[in-house]
Amino acid sequence: MGNASAMLTQYDIEEVQDHCNYLFSQQEIVALYSRFCQLDRTAKGFISSDEFLSIPEFSLNPLSQRLLKMVDGLNFKDFVAFLSAFSPQATTQQKIEFIFKVYDADGKGRVTFKDLLEVLRDLTGSFMSEEQREKVLGQVLEEAGYSRESTLYFEDFMKILSKAGLKMEVEVPVD
Repeated sequence: MGNASAMLTQYDIEEVQDHCNYLFSQQEIVALYSRFCQLDRTAKGFISSDEFLSIPEFSLNPLSQRLLKMVDGLNFKDFVAFLSAFSPQATTQQKIEFIFKVYDADGKGRVTFKDLLEVLRDLTGSFMSEEQREKVLGQVLEEAGYSRESTLYFEDFMKILSKAGLKMEVEVPVD
């Protein structure tokens, strides 16, 4: 699997399935491998930031710069693991773990008001003023039982988002 141009063996497929907690079928993994190989234009076995930015949906995403930190240099197994949060079979906890990583830009296992504000800034751009963002975010935190001074950990994200009925799914087209 190191060489992106090589075909997947049954062993490779099962290894990837195990790596992503069986959230994708064998057929989906083969389809994802085909897409991975298309993105890995130089067949080096991993996808660079530039190659990820060639995906229109990715490059247009307001959080693309944050996501790039998570995806730059992924090999195929890690590419599938990254996408597994978007599988219809992924649990709410797996989806929230992904969201938490997006907010926890420094990877220290905690999210501050400043981190939340940066993501909201990325999402809203010029459609909201900084004052409006701070006000909205302050209200959301207060309603959830937190304050601007609170440091949120993964357990806090679980508590807040597990009630939200997250719908983060992608369909893997298989021929």
